[in-house]
Amino acid sequence: TEEQMWAAGKLMRDVCLPKFPKVSVATADDIHNGIIPDDKDSKCYINCVLEMMQTIKKGKLQIESSLKQVELLLPDSYKPSYRKGIDLCKDSANGIKNNCDAGHALLTCLRSNIDVFVFP
Repeated sequence: TEEQMWAAGKLMRDVCLPKFPKVSVATADDIHNGIIPDDKDSKCYINCVLEMMQTIKKGKLQIESSLKQVELLLPDSYKPSYRKGIDLCKDSANGIKNNCDAGHALLTCLRSNIDVFVFP
């Protein structure tokens, strides 16, 4: 359900936020609402959450585990849009050496290509 999805997201957020003290709750809320900042700490916070979601690992999109997470965590109404977004964004982090930059590039692409954007 959507409620379970947000509960899982809150756990990830609660783990990653303390690791990046320069990222405020307000900034995390902005990212949650699709406003993605372009500073180092925000990028690394995004990468932390994406790694916890098993969407990205060492700067590389994990397609199989991402699709598995979509099936496990997202309500049925979100799934087609997310599958399409993952396919469209599968190369968005290719060639980016910095893991935080890669996470930012992937999330920016997903936000642009998914109808109902969700990020904890």
